[in-house]
Amino acid sequence: MGFLQAAPQLPHPWRNDRLLHALLERALPSTHRTALETDLDALGDYALMAWQRAAVTTRRKPVLTQWDAWGRRVDRIELTTAWQEGPHITTRHAVLASGHENHEHARLEEFARVYLYHVASEFYTCPLAMTDGAATALKASGNQALVERALPHFLSRDAATFWLSGQWMTETHGGSDVGHTETVARQDADGQWRLYGRKWFSSAVVGEAALALARPEGAGGGSGALALFYVETMDDAHGAQRKPQLVIDRLKDKLGTQELPTAEIHLDGLPAWPLGELSNGVRQVAPMLNVTRTWNAVCAIASMARAIALARDYAMRREAFGHPLIELPLHAQTLADMQAEFEGAFALAFEVAQLLGRVEHGSAAPHETALLRLLTPLAKLWTGKLSVRLCSEALECFGGAGYIEDTGLPQLLRDAQVYAIWEGTTNVLSLDALRALAGDGLGALRTAVAAWQQGGDPHAAFAIDAALDAAASHLDATPTQRAALEAGARGLAITLARCAAAALLARQAAWSQARGDARPAAALRRFLGHGLLRLADIDTGDTALLSGG
Repeated sequence: MGFLQAAPQLPHPWRNDRLLHALLERALPSTHRTALETDLDALGDYALMAWQRAAVTTRRKPVLTQWDAWGRRVDRIELTTAWQEGPHITTRHAVLASGHENHEHARLEEFARVYLYHVASEFYTCPLAMTDGAATALKASGNQALVERALPHFLSRDAATFWLSGQWMTETHGGSDVGHTETVARQDADGQWRLYGRKWFSSAVVGEAALALARPEGAGGGSGALALFYVETMDDAHGAQRKPQLVIDRLKDKLGTQELPTAEIHLDGLPAWPLGELSNGVRQVAPMLNVTRTWNAVCAIASMARAIALARDYAMRREAFGHPLIELPLHAQTLADMQAEFEGAFALAFEVAQLLGRVEHGSAAPHETALLRLLTPLAKLWTGKLSVRLCSEALECFGGAGYIEDTGLPQLLRDAQVYAIWEGTTNVLSLDALRALAGDGLGALRTAVAAWQQGGDPHAAFAIDAALDAAASHLDATPTQRAALEAGARGLAITLARCAAAALLARQAAWSQARGDARPAAALRRFLGHGLLRLADIDTGDTALLSGG
């Protein structure tokens, strides 16, 4: 027999996840853990089965059939096996419903489930995030009729009654700049609102409902004149067929997230109901953003966890130069560097999840609302960029095998690229963080950091405080130079994200060392060794290299 490489084996995603076990032991009351851990173990079983199934099956994309054999428009989408299983896994294990329980730990319990389910779901978590956001926006709207109609479906624990909701905002003339929205809402003779227009990215088109931005007929221009509408997509009178006023033009051919059916659609009189006033729709979308951006961050760290778990397992199986890779000093250093960055990202993403739960439940400390407003974009943008870097590094750990499609490894990198794009690109989120800093964001962060690192490593505290002082000086030096402030916003945002992550690592290290585990302290030292500052001196006039010719 010639040379054979040992394939990586995926450790059980729940039973072997040291970070998640420690988080739940530290942050979650024991009375909450029994039922949660039953679900987490089952979701880990599912993730393991899905990884093994992918090794022996050919991956498929969703298939759109627009016409049946008799010429009827059907716009039927054939989904992958994981997507067909999605409603049952989601409802059986309360992946979504648990986040809306009436206690401050609800979001932590929800996102622990999401973290384990995400990669195995083949991005079924994307419409789950949209549905979670829609449920949150409906609650905030106070529209009791829509709440009573939709929420029992969105938060159902029965697959037979569970609905997905889309989020239809993006059009050809604008992504983040929704002020260019051209979809029009008109009232018919019976007073029913109907939507007319084209939505260019619809990632939950297979769902039963959606929230959509539209401009009421006769309203002015700009984003302030937009209204937010609730729509339903299925026509019960025709056996749950899609409503004829919703036409699917095509499915997108994407770099990654290929199992997720992302569509271009036309709305030709689709019935719609406004959530509230017929203006300021973008403001009504705002309650969704903390939710969907937290989903994005948690899903990003889930991808990092998968990539590192496989790379670490492979390093113990693969021999080179007479030794397992894990015994080669440079390879071990590379894996340790990846693990330290991941642990920082994990700490920050789950801190945001816990903050979200406390703020929604009304049990947050006075500074925590401003803290959530700042940390949410910071966590989303940093984890999005980091997931691409770590998944790329992980593929390199496999050598040429990391570049071969049927290993399943290249998909990790292709999929990771979406985290920096969904829910606001890095630049969009950096500017959003600037707006949060214009309030009391930095003061709230300093208050939190002081509490997180209390009783921890004094060397870490010194480094974190010095980096925060440098960030504050950067802000103070350019208060009236808006162009310079915006040009440096990305470096500032990543600096603050790394400071927050380091302080959270310090908290975890102190807690773990008291229980005899020195690994978090080692992660903290290595993370600090990578540096916290990402600030740069910006010359806004030095862009001549962008000129053509």
